[in-house]
Amino acid sequence: MTFNDNANVGGSTARRRGGGGGLAIGGGVAGLGAIAVLLLQLFTGQDFSGLVGLGSGTDSSTESSEISGCLTGADANTNDDCRLAAGSKAIDQYWATQMNGYTQPQLIIVDGSTSTQCGTASNATGPFYCPPEQTVYIDPTFFGILRENYGASAGSLAQLYVLAHEYGHHVQNLIGVMDKYPSNGTGADSNSVRTELQADCFAGAWVGDMTEQVDENGVAYLQAPTQDQIRDALDAAAAVGDDHIQQQSGSGVNSDSWTHGSSEQRQRWFTKGYEGGPAACDTFAVSGSDL
Repeated sequence: MTFNDNANVGGSTARRRGGGGGLAIGGGVAGLGAIAVLLLQLFTGQDFSGLVGLGSGTDSSTESSEISGCLTGADANTNDDCRLAAGSKAIDQYWATQMNGYTQPQLIIVDGSTSTQCGTASNATGPFYCPPEQTVYIDPTFFGILRENYGASAGSLAQLYVLAHEYGHHVQNLIGVMDKYPSNGTGADSNSVRTELQADCFAGAWVGDMTEQVDENGVAYLQAPTQDQIRDALDAAAAVGDDHIQQQSGSGVNSDSWTHGSSEQRQRWFTKGYEGGPAACDTFAVSGSDL
């Protein structure tokens, strides 16, 4: 996935907040197990820092600033913060065409840590959506760590998949999914798994339509993703399947404790959205055996 260099991506409402602090990997941990935990945090927003000694920033600032130097698609192609800000413009434009009354969430790009109504957002908790604030929090530190130190699936499309997944939760909040299907515990047929798979499907729906969003001059923000980039996103989705994480942790697969779905499910529902759009994403209408 690549932004068109001459696309005008300026004017995003995304803000940067926090006071610095980096992600530290302690204890000499490396290999697929560490990558799996990092990816789990990246996509789920849960804190598994104790498993691999992840450090977090100490600042809890609520002051925010604009994302500077983010004007063109060329900027988005070279800067993670700008890529996320530009991606938010495209995702907002997409959902405005898909549902009446869509309102965009706030996007906060976290630097270190910051306080939220849903707890502390930091590079040890990973991206998440905070419903009472209607705000997405995401720390690009994860992308750099995964890309530079581990060679894991953290390419440009994988990054925007993460963002689109969190925006999928915002859509769920707007259409009442979170109220209608509140958490009812864990398990392969739980509302939590259905909620997460639907967010994956919504992300796939946007990826399938991502070349249709344009700037005020009619220039498409994004080029069509290549098959390698789609495969990269699917591989990342598989890496954070509940079954894969359990296998990598050395324990047996226990579907009773699932909260996000299996690797196969996450890939399949992303693909359903990619091929069929949001109408294909009603994970609450299918039986457990078809989930």
